[in-house]
Amino acid sequence: MKILSIDTASNLCTVALLENKTCVKELIVNDARNHSEKIMPLIEQLFTETNSSLKNIDLIVCNKGPGSFTGIRIGTGTVLAFRDSLNIDCIGISSLEALAYNTSSEGLICSLIDAKNNNVYYGLFELKNGVYSKIGDFSFKNINDIVPLLNKYSEPITFVGDGAVSYKNFITSNFKNCNFCEKNDLSSYSLGCAGFDNYNKGIKDDIMPLYLRKSQAERALEEKGR
Repeated sequence: MKILSIDTASNLCTVALLENKTCVKELIVNDARNHSEKIMPLIEQLFTETNSSLKNIDLIVCNKGPGSFTGIRIGTGTVLAFRDSLNIDCIGISSLEALAYNTSSEGLICSLIDAKNNNVYYGLFELKNGVYSKIGDFSFKNINDIVPLLNKYSEPITFVGDGAVSYKNFITSNFKNCNFCEKNDLSSYSLGCAGFDNYNKGIKDDIMPLYLRKSQAERALEEKGR
C-alpha cells in the first residue's frame, strides 16, 4: 500500500511517502507562517523525487489535531480536496497518537503537547507486541493534573512530545519510573504508520479536526463578554 502522509498541525510542514510502514521519502519545512503556501509545492516535490503521483496513492493520512487551528484546517482541507476529486481513501490521525509512534519502546507511552501556561494536550497509549493501543480519552489539562492520572501505574512510562521536553524537570520529580523519547517533533512518517495501522483496523474517512479546547479568538471573545 502506498501512503501519502501530510502533517501541518505544528510549526513543521511535513509530508511523507510510505510503502506500508516503510518510509520512502519524508520532506520537512520549518515555517509555521506559510503552511498554506508550502504544502502543495512540498507534495509536488515529494512526488517528483520519488517518481510518483496521486494516481499511485492508495491512502492519504492527515493530522487532525490537536495543534495549530489554522494548520489543522490547511491539512484536512487539502486531504478533503484530494479525496473528493480522486476518490482516494483517507484517514485522520491525532497528533498525540502520531507522537506515540515516535518510539518503539514497549509499555506505556504518554504523549504531551505543550499548550503553554502549564497546560498540555495529553494522550496515553500502550505498546504491546508491536500494537499501539489508546488508554482513555485525549484531553487538555494543566500539567499538574496528569500526576494522579499516571501515578496509578507502576510500570515505566515513556514520555514523548514537546510537552515532555518543556516539563521534563516536573516529570522527573513526580515520576520515578520515566523515560524520554529522543524524537519529540511531529513526523509525517510516524503519522503515516499510525494511519496504516488504523486503516487495517477498518477505520477511514475520520478526518474531522480534533479540537480539545476553543481557539484563542473564541476564548478572547468569551473573556471580553465576561
